Amino acid sequence: MINLAKFNKYQETFGYLAQQLAFPEKLTLHPKIFEDVINSQHPAYEDLIKYREQMYELSLLQIKQLYSETFDFNKTAPLYMTYNKFDTQKERGQLLAKLKVLYEMFGLKMVDNELSDFLPLMLEFLYIAQWENDPRANANIEFVIMIIEDGTYAMAKQFAEEHSPYYFLVKSLRETLKACINLTNEVTQHV
Repeated sequence: MINLAKFNKYQETFGYLAQQLAFPEKLTLHPKIFEDVINSQHPAYEDLIKYREQMYELSLLQIKQLYSETFDFNKTAPLYMTYNKFDTQKERGQLLAKLKVLYEMFGLKMVDNELSDFLPLMLEFLYIAQWENDPRANANIEFVIMIIEDGTYAMAKQFAEEHSPYYFLVKSLRETLKACINLTNEVTQHV
């Protein structure tokens, strides 16, 4: 179950993570952007520091090359969260359509050339959607988080094996999502 108060507390983090998972620009790793959103009390602070430290060792050109090598044409762990999850295109298409309707229901107009399961887009949606006082919030946030959790599992595993700086970024995303969930006794016993 989503804890909306915690979710609201970390909403800006989702915008920051969306920016980090989009194609790198000159300002992507600007320290002020990090400092405005993340503090030492954040559940993913240590992982985000490790990510930044590794990225700061690279030039912008090297970061762009790393991004392309990491995410472009990656069939094992793509930025498209449902890419490897369905047996048929029809099943995936139905989920993509459901996500698009959900985005529009909460005020996000998608660009026509992007699929609705693109991780930076999903994080941007979590960042900008207005959830307060909406009875549909819990179920819909949980739906999006479930897709992200499922899609980033293989990604985190692959990036850890490759010793990629993006491992720490994906791990920080997963930690932030976990911080937004009220764990039940059943779940905490198995974690």
